[in-house]
Amino acid sequence: MTSHLSKNIGNKTVTHVLGYPRIGEKRELKFAQEQYWKGDINQTELKQVGSELRQRHWNDQALSGLSYVTAGDFAWYDHVLTTSLLLGHVPARHSNGGAPDLDTLFKIARGQSAVTSRASADEAGCGCGSRHEEGEGVAASDMTKWFNTNYHYIVPECRQDDSFQVSWPQLFDEVKQAIQAGHNVKPVLLGPLSYLYLGKEVNEEEVENGFDRLSLLARILPAYQAILSTLSELGVEWVQIDEPILSLELDEKWSSAFKPAYHALANKELTGEVKLLLTTYFDSVADNLVKIVELPVNGLHIDLSASPGQLDAVNAAVPQDWVLSVGVINGRNVWRADLQAWLEKLQPVKAQRGDNLWVASSCSLLHSPIDLELETELTEEVKSWFAFAKQKLNEVSLLGAALDGNGHAVEACASYSQPIKARLTATHVNKPQVQQRLNGLTKVLGERSAAYSERAHHQAEVLGLPLLPTTTIGSFPQTAEIRQQRSAFRTGQLNQAEYEQALKGHIQEAVKRQEALDLDVLVHGEAERNDMVEYFAENLAGFQVSRFGWVQSYGSRCVKPAIVVADIEREKPITVDWSVYAQSLTSKQMKGMLTGPVTILCWSFPREDITRKQIAQQLAFALRDEVDDLQNAGINIIQIDEPAIREGLPLKKSEHKEYLEWAVHAFKISAASAKPETQIHTHMCYSEFNEIIDSVAALDADVITIETSRSNMALLKAFEAFNYPNEIGPGVYDIHSPNIPSQEWIVSLLETAARKIPVERLWVNPDCGLKTRNWAETEASLHNMVEAAKTLRQQYQA
Repeated sequence: MTSHLSKNIGNKTVTHVLGYPRIGEKRELKFAQEQYWKGDINQTELKQVGSELRQRHWNDQALSGLSYVTAGDFAWYDHVLTTSLLLGHVPARHSNGGAPDLDTLFKIARGQSAVTSRASADEAGCGCGSRHEEGEGVAASDMTKWFNTNYHYIVPECRQDDSFQVSWPQLFDEVKQAIQAGHNVKPVLLGPLSYLYLGKEVNEEEVENGFDRLSLLARILPAYQAILSTLSELGVEWVQIDEPILSLELDEKWSSAFKPAYHALANKELTGEVKLLLTTYFDSVADNLVKIVELPVNGLHIDLSASPGQLDAVNAAVPQDWVLSVGVINGRNVWRADLQAWLEKLQPVKAQRGDNLWVASSCSLLHSPIDLELETELTEEVKSWFAFAKQKLNEVSLLGAALDGNGHAVEACASYSQPIKARLTATHVNKPQVQQRLNGLTKVLGERSAAYSERAHHQAEVLGLPLLPTTTIGSFPQTAEIRQQRSAFRTGQLNQAEYEQALKGHIQEAVKRQEALDLDVLVHGEAERNDMVEYFAENLAGFQVSRFGWVQSYGSRCVKPAIVVADIEREKPITVDWSVYAQSLTSKQMKGMLTGPVTILCWSFPREDITRKQIAQQLAFALRDEVDDLQNAGINIIQIDEPAIREGLPLKKSEHKEYLEWAVHAFKISAASAKPETQIHTHMCYSEFNEIIDSVAALDADVITIETSRSNMALLKAFEAFNYPNEIGPGVYDIHSPNIPSQEWIVSLLETAARKIPVERLWVNPDCGLKTRNWAETEASLHNMVEAAKTLRQQYQA
């Protein structure tokens, strides 16, 4: 069938993006989802919001001059879960017995409590919007990070008897909608190998008997053939088939599976006349290039933003009759592209490949904020450095026109690139005083003045803590009153003095509640902090925060990363006054709370003109000064949180060692100003500690607190086998759940922990901060935690 979707492309360089943010400029999708989960709108109204957003986003792509609009990138929760429904791959506990629907999708993502009505389902946090009978409570599927991004996906659950059948019409409906609107459409589809790779086997007995989810490939391919056939019937010419795992160092069994799989997808009798653009991103494909070029596909997309050095090798290897789509506009950051530099680099490739060179975003733009024009509070200079998703569409289009020899576009590329070039020598960006400090960096600057064994003796004497000391991770409930007061301060309804007085009231309340609970080490509660990273970004020179720079994390959860715009320095203390005030309210030890350098880096948009390592080092020096000021002000315990250190690992294992070396050193620089009697804590969220346990130990924190309650302390096996030398606080209850843990449950967990870690080195704490919980849940849980610790003290000291 001849496509009717390739009109007006002609001999111009084809331009496209791999996906577009789905949340809406003002987070319209988020608010509609949450209204639906609460029962305030019905499914028809929710779907209407989605339809309007898709139309708007397609129009943005078409008006920018792109050759294709991308369909199939919209998701009600995340695109991997959308693929699961498309394939009819629904866990049995979530199935309604028929074809999956939107409520099925939300049930997989969010779980369902055992309730008897829609109202009670919403109150219980199910949010699937349908009526349930008592006893129907089911757990959500697991969620994890999408490669090395801060986006999350719902993990496909794989069982030996799984079957696959096209069951969810969303992709086809969206393609039809785009066609009816008059657009040239390029659907996007997560490929079969990446889909299975991103899943997990969920039945241990099946795994013990040899089951491997890759064995499902032969069963899943007919569903993919049917999908491609339907798209062909709709008149689609090109399908973007995403296989991001081709950027990994794959095991032989996975890399070898591509050839037979794609020969099946190239069977025109079963798949129709669609052409396949094999799409990779987030890193180089060099490790798999030999096998990629043997595949029966029609083109390859590579991420030159993440790995510019792969261009020559890929261009030489890819057949001349293939399309080579080059992702040069960074979909994961906010910086304006140097279009002039890319034009010069790509012109020889254009001369060689002609129309078979396409220009694109590096990856989906869902990792980028949507529209820079909404940021009316930015200076013109700062604004000239950025490009959000909407502006990146124009970058792709302009570069494509320049490659076609359009003189106006060539001149426009040069002009467009000037602000980025000017930054390279600007002294307010590259600060001599910061550079001088980094130039004096040595390995010794990351070392404490005494070994842990000596520090432990000093700390025991100064702190006077009991066996199994109790504490929390840092934050306490961010109540509606706190959020309202923060908003009132930002809008000018509260002045500085009034706002600070209100915050002091919340600190007083937090200290009073902790003393009543008889916790051993207190925290001030972090009422002044909007976010553990954004708060520090607002108080460190070198950062820019946005007003509407929201990015989807998962479902309706959006985050607003700060942007590193210049060399980072601390111009004045950030947390000292709050910690000192809190300490003045109690005779117990008050813990200072900082976010670590690697976490601030990983959860911000970094600069592109210097390395991540350099940014981490700048942050480390700023935090080092804060640690010194805290201890000099009488704060003897300081926690430097590093929940992102594991997720910062590069995709390729061969690059892990270098990253861990500088990441660990950055943390150590931040902590090394601490005197022997100052106790340094760190906290890490859900992490596979086994593969980085050496590096965790190398941090040399006096105390590490970790999340272990969900695994019933199983994560401690890593520390037991390694013989971790310092103190550990294994989280004894899951703060993500409203359930109140019993004293008996906590005692049993601590007894399990004490069999793996000497009790003299154990702390007792929740597994994460309490920001999202209410006070009733918090106090009840902490009461049981403190009483459990007291019970065990008597037992071990008897």
